[in-house]
Amino acid sequence: MKQEPVFADLGLSPLVLKAVEDVGYEAPSPIQAEAIPPLLAGKDLFGQAQTGTGKTAAFALPLLSRLDLAVKNPQILVLTPTRELAIQVAEAMQTYARHLKGFHVLPVYGGQGMDTQLRQLDRGVHAVVGTPGRILDHLRRGTLKLGELKSCVLDEADEMLRMGFIDDVRTILSHTPETRQIALFSATMPPVIRKVASEYLRDPVTVKIQSKTATVATVTQRYWEVAGVHKLTALTRILEVEDFDAMLIFVRTKNATVELSEKLEARGFACAPLNGDLTQSARERTVERLKKGALDIVVATDVAARGLHVERISHVVNYDVPYDTEAYVHRIGRTARAGKQGQAILFIAPRERRMLRAIEQATRQPIQPMRLPSREDIAGKRIADFKQALSAAIDTQELEPFASIVESYREEHDADLLEVAAGLLYLAQKEKPFRPEGPAVHEEPPPPPPPPPSAEAPPRAPRKSKFRMQRFRVEVGREHGVEPRQIVGAIANEIGMEGQNIGAVRIFDTYSTVELPEGMPPAVFQHLQKVRVRGRRLNLRLVGGR
Repeated sequence: MKQEPVFADLGLSPLVLKAVEDVGYEAPSPIQAEAIPPLLAGKDLFGQAQTGTGKTAAFALPLLSRLDLAVKNPQILVLTPTRELAIQVAEAMQTYARHLKGFHVLPVYGGQGMDTQLRQLDRGVHAVVGTPGRILDHLRRGTLKLGELKSCVLDEADEMLRMGFIDDVRTILSHTPETRQIALFSATMPPVIRKVASEYLRDPVTVKIQSKTATVATVTQRYWEVAGVHKLTALTRILEVEDFDAMLIFVRTKNATVELSEKLEARGFACAPLNGDLTQSARERTVERLKKGALDIVVATDVAARGLHVERISHVVNYDVPYDTEAYVHRIGRTARAGKQGQAILFIAPRERRMLRAIEQATRQPIQPMRLPSREDIAGKRIADFKQALSAAIDTQELEPFASIVESYREEHDADLLEVAAGLLYLAQKEKPFRPEGPAVHEEPPPPPPPPPSAEAPPRAPRKSKFRMQRFRVEVGREHGVEPRQIVGAIANEIGMEGQNIGAVRIFDTYSTVELPEGMPPAVFQHLQKVRVRGRRLNLRLVGGR
């Protein structure tokens, strides 16, 4: 049987390898295992891989391992099609370089202040990650000097082609030393990309990671977009309300299996971690406990869950997005055993939406957005569970000794029997209150019936407020099924504002207006831009201003 590679076998520098161990990655993904050795050797690379295959680590780890920290001019240049990807790559490089003393990476993109970029370039950086337009701008100004560049990465080259950047990419490459190493990554290989590769890459190593497609008709797939609510809070709410037998929760790192498992145990769930650091006997004990019902939840990494087959698993939660679509298919295949219908839930950050589309393509199924359970949902579920348990106790237990105690208490205190029952119920639920405490989290109710067509819906009646008010526009309206109370609830809960301090709300066909107190702090304003109602960002802006 072929031994699977581990990061320690790939030849990374000790300080970079230490960062990988700190993060808790267990084993390299296929693209990492194939790309890291040739990049470490200084060879050019032509890689075909989809979004979410672990490409960033595939090039960042070897290139960081080859850095000379004494040289303060850029040695690594990464070109990306979007500012979001530039930021993501820069953040990842900073994480992998955490033990490289004095390392500096600079993301550069349009819309960011040029002065900030100039100051950082002047101070010296080892790596620059940016969009072609802004990189070219710096080259024309003479503020980005590539004379000591060792490596250049073209990330998502087909996207740069689609967005019209390919000529900019050619111009940028013409400013790099002929001795530089080039790594080109692309999900598809149109003729223009192949032409660029043949022109600029020298005897490249070719790596092709083919994503397999699979149908998963027996698994119902849903996703929750991570926004405004902490992932752990969201997961806890889902665990409270979902009817599951056993659940497998996937995270990316060994450390995360332990941390998340401990947090869930502290919240009263029967949970254990499953990762590559466990001995074989410890792993077998955990799986056996899951099979027998001594555990309800296992938090695992992809590597640790290989070969895991437990018929009880009704739900798979992708707490962290997998590296690639194939890993996702393997993950959700852990449920829907023995012909049963399974449930798969995916937590996805806004910037990971491209991975969501890739997963839909790979599974040949749409993944539906899910509504996060509200406090009212949780209360309803707890009460329903209690009633069911009460019925079971009445039907199956010998209750005469307990009934005599109740009767004795009632006679001694001349108490009403209903009051006695209510008091007992209060004591029974103290550890897990029927009404969950803590701040409310805004959640949208099911779509209301469509209102009659008109140019404008009746406004929400303004309440008296001690503040002077300003009118704002939000980009959600009648055609999206919104109601005034949803806009009020979202704003009030997101920024901790009393609902009575929110003024009139008017619903129009494609947008709405809402009155808010004058003098809103910039941080609050920026946060409200991102809040979603009925699945749409509010994109709040002052009417006649901002």
